[in-house]
Amino acid sequence: MRKGMRSWGAVLAGAAALLSLTGCSTAGTAAAGTSAAGASAAGAAAVSGSGAELVLGTGGTTGTYYAVGGVMAAVLNPVLQRAQLTVTSTGASKANIQLVDDGEADLATVQNDVMYYAYSGTDLFSEEGKYESFSAIAGLYDETVQIITCDSGIASVADLKGRTVSVGDAGSGVEFNAKQILEAYDMSFDDIKVVNASFGDSADSLKDGKIDAAFVVAGTPTTAVVDLAAGKAIRLVQLDSDHIAKLQDKYSFYTETTIPTGTYKGVDADATTVSVRATLIAGNQVPEETVYELTKAMFEKQAELAAGHAKLESLKLEDAAKGISVPFHAGAKKYYAEKGITVD
Repeated sequence: MRKGMRSWGAVLAGAAALLSLTGCSTAGTAAAGTSAAGASAAGAAAVSGSGAELVLGTGGTTGTYYAVGGVMAAVLNPVLQRAQLTVTSTGASKANIQLVDDGEADLATVQNDVMYYAYSGTDLFSEEGKYESFSAIAGLYDETVQIITCDSGIASVADLKGRTVSVGDAGSGVEFNAKQILEAYDMSFDDIKVVNASFGDSADSLKDGKIDAAFVVAGTPTTAVVDLAAGKAIRLVQLDSDHIAKLQDKYSFYTETTIPTGTYKGVDADATTVSVRATLIAGNQVPEETVYELTKAMFEKQAELAAGHAKLESLKLEDAAKGISVPFHAGAKKYYAEKGITVD
């Protein structure tokens, strides 16, 4: 019996100020469990006739996943009839896969690369094996691979050889992104001096000259990088088209991305790189019609969602399947078929 799809019952009263939440998604350590703010937002927006809740796993309470989830609950709950969204704070992508598999969450936001690792039983999930209890609904927005340096001598990924480089927290999705990009340049962690650190700690270390470069994978502009650029000249290390193609040949979840000039202080040219996608998933047990209604509401209310959080400006029908290499939920497929979009 699923634990996430529960009868609605009593909900917390009062609207939560979730539209004002900001920050970057992280694979943080916030405890799983329905947040009071998320439940309040879902409950305040509840409409008569909905008899169940859909628990939405997000991320830490200061992160983008959580803020986006709050906006989704506030905007979509008034129009959803089959179920209501209740936001829960979690440890983000990997934890969310596990929560959906356990039935503790019905929906979740995850990076599409982590989603692929789970479905294929590789990398982050190589010891646990395959998770096939979930399917995709839609890609939401890009989480961009940013290679940050303050060293004018580092102009390409190849220039990282022999340098001290932060590759994100140990075991994180960022660490795997760094390994894969180095691999595309015929390099490995043996060719650099590896430092495992959070985005904030990486920015501090760049500022103090303790490291030469850092991998940051997050929506742009990223707060830690904005703060660094405010006091120190930074450079964005670009990826060239040949190496991007080589990377994509092996890892189909990457998409080519341009970081526009002016994203960060002092960076006066566009920078070409790659992104993974923040993706909404559902447990396979969530009814087809429930997911269909949710998917339809998301795209019909896209303007309101984007007004609540800028990241949701990237929610577009034409990009819904971009970078997604796992099966789609039957309810999402039904909606896309109505719009003339075929998804695998």
